[in-house]
Amino acid sequence: MGRKGWTWRQLEASLPENQMKSIFKAFDTNGDGKLSRKELKVCLKKFGMSFAGFRAWHAIRHIDANGDGMIGEDEIKELIKYASKWGIIVTP
Repeated sequence: MGRKGWTWRQLEASLPENQMKSIFKAFDTNGDGKLSRKELKVCLKKFGMSFAGFRAWHAIRHIDANGDGMIGEDEIKELIKYASKWGIIVTP
């Protein structure tokens, strides 16, 4: 599924964890396996989130355990937990 196939309405619904992971991974535009603040901002803007830049910055500050300024594979679960603050419900 390409990025153009998702809508904010779909994200507001309950999503399986693996689908949420694939959505965020699809926005890894440089293919390094991590989401930068810019990539996360683009993702959030695509889905109509207000203050996407601020939310991306805040999410990375909150989630980035290793301090590299990115959300890596090992931090995706924390991003999913944090997404619930945005009204996104992720099911196992």
